[in-house]
Amino acid sequence: MNNIMDSVQSSPQAKQRARVPVAHPMLAMMGMLIGGFVGMFSETSLNIALPKLMAQLHVSTATVQWLVTGYMLMIGIVLPLSSLITKWFTTRQVILFALIDFAVGAIISASAPGFGVLLFGRMIQGIATGLILPLMFTVAMQIFPPYKLGAAMGMVGLVIMFAPAVGPTIAGAILGLASWRWIFWLFIPFLIIAFIFAVTSLKNIAKVTRPKVDFLSILLSMVGFGSLVVGVSLASDQGWGSPAVLGALILGLVILAWYAHRQLTMESPILNLKTFAIPGFRVGACLVMINFGIILSAMYLLPMYIQKGLLIPVALTGVIMLPGGLMNAIVSAVSGRLYDSIGARTPAMLGFLISMVGALMLALTTTQSATWYVILAHVILMIGAPLAMSPSQTHGLNSLTGPIAADGSTIMNTLQQVVGAISTAIATSLLGIGQASYYANGGHQAASAFVNGAHYGFYFTFILALAGLLLATRLSKKTTN
Repeated sequence: MNNIMDSVQSSPQAKQRARVPVAHPMLAMMGMLIGGFVGMFSETSLNIALPKLMAQLHVSTATVQWLVTGYMLMIGIVLPLSSLITKWFTTRQVILFALIDFAVGAIISASAPGFGVLLFGRMIQGIATGLILPLMFTVAMQIFPPYKLGAAMGMVGLVIMFAPAVGPTIAGAILGLASWRWIFWLFIPFLIIAFIFAVTSLKNIAKVTRPKVDFLSILLSMVGFGSLVVGVSLASDQGWGSPAVLGALILGLVILAWYAHRQLTMESPILNLKTFAIPGFRVGACLVMINFGIILSAMYLLPMYIQKGLLIPVALTGVIMLPGGLMNAIVSAVSGRLYDSIGARTPAMLGFLISMVGALMLALTTTQSATWYVILAHVILMIGAPLAMSPSQTHGLNSLTGPIAADGSTIMNTLQQVVGAISTAIATSLLGIGQASYYANGGHQAASAFVNGAHYGFYFTFILALAGLLLATRLSKKTTN
């Protein structure tokens, strides 16, 4: 009799049930998917407006980069807290708060009289994105049955990769017709739709237990990650040897070392850093971080190069970047499936190799480069980066089993945002160094100076891709099921 019962419980029908049954899982996901799309769209959409913002708000390149790095920094600070927050509040409460928070940040940014208020609004938006991103993965894994989970996770992955890829194109179209403020006003109707879906369809998927809050760990995380990003960002203005830069970097490293030691010795850490003891996860997570650095550094530099180096109008800049954005979406949609058939090593190595070609092509541009050449270089880069991303991520997360598996996605998302912010800041610093080098050698044309600075940044993208290629050789050759 027991054997019969066991066979019934382990039947294919039983295995295909979702962990948390929901009548309409797609409707339950829609609020988060739309919110996640807006959040990731916001990550790159402002890049194309940076030259206009510098002129209108009278700020330097080193200052304006904070609209990008500050946003990603807030995401990186909030992400590690997502697991704790979902134990104190219901899923619906967290998502509704995040959507309202993003709308408030968007309104503040759209109405900002100066740079300081605009940055404040951006950082408020970053809090919302940091809450929504991890919940998209968590909820999808709970409410979809196993046989639909692949498609569901692919959909989530498509949102995360497609939104930042098309951000510059849509923003370029807006800037061709109206003020940069309308980029933020555009968010509002989407957030309202997301809010309605969340109110009507989203259910709680985790038990609210309200555990003890480790405020010291939270403080250490904020100060540590914040100091690193501040230090790298200040280098754009003050140089890498500046006491303020070195002080911020040293403080960040010391605080993060303290934070890491605390998480490793606590019974219930906010982030279970013991995941890094597992080689498969360690390699996969590092590849994801490198990949995000490639995408964010290139996507930061390219719109400015097109406008200030090639002197192409902002609306046309968005059109030039559209093919790369579309290619990113296509490759993102199919790359995840490659893992099941050929493993992670081959697509990851090929992806980073292709990224190297795209980055090198961008590093060889001039003020006279043909538009088709820039489009081709961008397309090649947007084939390589997503080709490596999904298999690397899947490899890392599949290396984790048991209770520790829940921490993997949070850690990966947190670190990729922090590395993205740091990569953007380094690209900005190199841009300034390249411009200064041009003028120091007797140059006097602003466009040529900017192109020379962009070359320094694109070489950094190339080095990241090379590092990714070398690390990808550590991946296993075949999937292990």
